Amino acid sequence: KMDEDDDDIPQLSSHTLAALQEFYLEQQQRDGMKTSQGFNQYSIGSIEEDWQLSQFWYSDETALCLAKEAVLAAGKGGRIACVSAPSVYQKLKEQDGEDFSVCILEYDRRFSVYGEEFIFYDYNHPLDLPESLLPHSFDIVIADPPYLSEECLQKTAETIKYLTKGKILLCTGAVMEEQAAKHLGVKMCKFIPKHSRNLANEFRCYVNYASGLD
Repeated sequence: KMDEDDDDIPQLSSHTLAALQEFYLEQQQRDGMKTSQGFNQYSIGSIEEDWQLSQFWYSDETALCLAKEAVLAAGKGGRIACVSAPSVYQKLKEQDGEDFSVCILEYDRRFSVYGEEFIFYDYNHPLDLPESLLPHSFDIVIADPPYLSEECLQKTAETIKYLTKGKILLCTGAVMEEQAAKHLGVKMCKFIPKHSRNLANEFRCYVNYASGLD
């Protein structure tokens, strides 16, 4: 009988529910910004991941580990490019006082809140980049292609090779090991990155230099 009663309870459609959740989240963020000077627009989760854009944020620990590795690899006064890796970018921006510069290449225009450091990027057009992004002008490029496909990796690799002076830190699925070696000459590290939500596919990091991730 309980089941019969349950049928009478109106159910929100998943679309309405998602819209409602989004509204409450935005309200919380606005309230948080009003009431707390400590609100950090760079903290992971300040922009929610969008699964429809194949976005999956790293855990706080993983993002911090990758950010620290990038700073070390870039060296004093180094330049770091984050290609489709916004949670690493956010962690890098939390490292106040560190001597490096960073930019984010990202398809999701919500990241334009980060101003001039944001560059709209669509991997389908790997070299459609602003003239201000000079070739081989970054000490290290961190990239996390949005899809586990050779086509996506190959196109993202074009961007990486255009931007980097040499060092590459690639984050993608373990299944992409062969293609990563083929297109970027990178090898799998011992370090295992984690996401804030568990992914079905095993995820790994790959580098082409002596890193601190082994």
